[in-house]
Amino acid sequence: MKLLEKLPADGTLKFLHKVIDGMCGRAYPRYQDYNTVWNLSEWMEILEQTETYFKTTIGKELSDEEAVHQLNELSSDFQRAVTSCLKGRKHDIRHALIERTNAICSAQLLDFDWQLKLALSSDKLSMLQIPLLNLDLDVTENGDIKLFSIEMNKEELQNLINALEMANKVVLQLK
Repeated sequence: MKLLEKLPADGTLKFLHKVIDGMCGRAYPRYQDYNTVWNLSEWMEILEQTETYFKTTIGKELSDEEAVHQLNELSSDFQRAVTSCLKGRKHDIRHALIERTNAICSAQLLDFDWQLKLALSSDKLSMLQIPLLNLDLDVTENGDIKLFSIEMNKEELQNLINALEMANKVVLQLK
């Protein structure tokens, strides 16, 4: 968050409040308003770091001391600005995190059921003891609930997890 110190002191609170507004579903700060302060890569980095700081601090319910400790690289003026904004908007951030979590949980999966089985189709395969995952997904599509059953080995499961993590990052960036 050291990049935050590039901002003029009088613009820090405005920027922080705009980041929280964006987290709450309103407009994020615009790069056009800050392109004289940060280049594009710094802009993306400061937005991500600031949002991550607020999410982590509120999500983990850090105490005031722990929250300030996370900002030890910043000068005391910037620490005060961030913590005052955090205290004033704590309820808004918490509400946004809960809403986002609820939306993600209810958007795709209605039910989650998993089972670990061993391949037992023949004597030779059962002796190999290959762990397989049977994943049953109830997916709502156009108001209809469809059941998808997927059987995966360890490598396929890891590929699925990686793909879901990447999709989650994209979704979070779009919000």
